[in-house]
Amino acid sequence: MVEISTSLLSLEKEDITQNIYNLEVAHTNYFHIDVMDGKFVQSDTSKRMQKYTHQIKQVSNIPIDVHLMVENIEEYIEEYIPFMPNRITFHYEACKNKEEVLKYINKIKDEGIKVGIAISPNTNIEEIYEFLPFIHMILIMTVEPGKGGQKLIFDTLEKIENLYIYRDENDLDFDIEADGGINLETISNVKRVRADIVVVGSGITKSSNYTQTIKSLKEY
Repeated sequence: MVEISTSLLSLEKEDITQNIYNLEVAHTNYFHIDVMDGKFVQSDTSKRMQKYTHQIKQVSNIPIDVHLMVENIEEYIEEYIPFMPNRITFHYEACKNKEEVLKYINKIKDEGIKVGIAISPNTNIEEIYEFLPFIHMILIMTVEPGKGGQKLIFDTLEKIENLYIYRDENDLDFDIEADGGINLETISNVKRVRADIVVVGSGITKSSNYTQTIKSLKEY
């Protein structure tokens, strides 16, 4: 059964505490925190996501799934370490070179936090193969990073399928997460290529019944 990481990006901050509670009751597996700096991507959600993460830690034990869409990766790793999220994922495209990628991998792991690498739709998966033995998750962006509510780019699903085969053939142990444009209409396509975790935002948060929507996404 696929796991669900619910993005809080489309939620209003006035209702965040109630929504956190409702999503926990609905059995989301993770809270997905979309941290954007207004530089790596156009939107800036950094202050709002920090507040949401603080609120989650106050009222919930659901694991936190931090996705950094930022230029200054080290600064934001430092910002989120005190929250002890389940994992911190940074973008391969934001790194200058291989040494920088490895530096961030080790920095996150040294804190006892799982580490993920995210790649955007135009990045070839072969570029990150060498890092797969050292990380816990690869996040495949199935839309362009930076805003919610986009339509899934179906060509990106081939990356997930190829990663699944590569993981099996090389006896590796990492999760494959898909993020972007996933809802009740598109989830079957993502499951077909065997993603382990799917990020769903407005497909859940704009639905009338969180519990039924999450149940349907998991079992679809």
